[in-house]
Amino acid sequence: MHEGAYALAVDGLAKTYIHGDQSVRALDGVSFRVRRGEVFGYLGPNGAGKTSTIRILTGLARPSSGGATVLGLDVADDMPRIKKRIGVVPETSNLYGELTALDNLVFSMELYGVPRQERMARAGELLDRFGLVDKRDAPFSRLSRGMKRSLTVAAALAHRPEIVFLDEPTTGLDVMASRGLRRTIAGLRDQGITVFLTTHYLEEAERLCDRVGLIVRGQIVALDTVEGLKARVAKAAAVEVTLRRPTGSTETWRRMAADVASAVRDALTEVEADGGEVLAINTVRPTLQDAFVQLTGVSASAMRADKPTSRGGGGK
Repeated sequence: MHEGAYALAVDGLAKTYIHGDQSVRALDGVSFRVRRGEVFGYLGPNGAGKTSTIRILTGLARPSSGGATVLGLDVADDMPRIKKRIGVVPETSNLYGELTALDNLVFSMELYGVPRQERMARAGELLDRFGLVDKRDAPFSRLSRGMKRSLTVAAALAHRPEIVFLDEPTTGLDVMASRGLRRTIAGLRDQGITVFLTTHYLEEAERLCDRVGLIVRGQIVALDTVEGLKARVAKAAAVEVTLRRPTGSTETWRRMAADVASAVRDALTEVEADGGEVLAINTVRPTLQDAFVQLTGVSASAMRADKPTSRGGGGK
């Protein structure tokens, strides 16, 4: 594929941070391509290098070696032009708590150079699209968590960017807010906007992403379509075990092995050792979560434990 078809092209990207007399290698020769108009998932545990990659691609850090282009522009030389064409939704909101929903959008457009005569109409369009018309005059600090997240996404889209970087967009949201935001992300792809998504929710990535890159300890360990990654572990057997804990609570475990008999045997052994009671066992098709565990060696429980729990509300 011609380089012009790529929204992002990353080649041998490395980043080393110095802490006192120690150096930490955050990225170790990362290379990948993101096609224009696709939703690209960038998945890995905390400390894998996801944030370092985004910081370099959005101009907040410089690589120690290697390079990257965004929309064909070099991050080393063309960042002012790049920033005008990208939107960034950070993990913690960067909007102003004292400004209203409307004023935050207008201010975002002012920063990005959207012509004055277009700002109010564009802000009204975004408030309507994100279901925030009734909150246009409410200070950002008084919005619900879901509304804050939606407005942060709206602000990132205010200048009509060609790429949007979404860092853990649904973490901390309730079910309804998460569902609405996922619909918005899917809608961005329908508009031809490229989405670079990081998330700890593997099921979310499976629903949304066209392709996925798995990063562990600063290195890409797998990159493929969601179906392609699942196909890599299709020969393994997956079982779901519903069990009752000694405390009386129920939960479902998912286990994989080379064959069904081994998967069931391993699951039973684990449940018995835990003092639980098996209520049901079902064989299931491998998911992106299964592929992630098999290909990275990082457990799904470790990913869940890595999910950030705090959320910023007001300040820049």
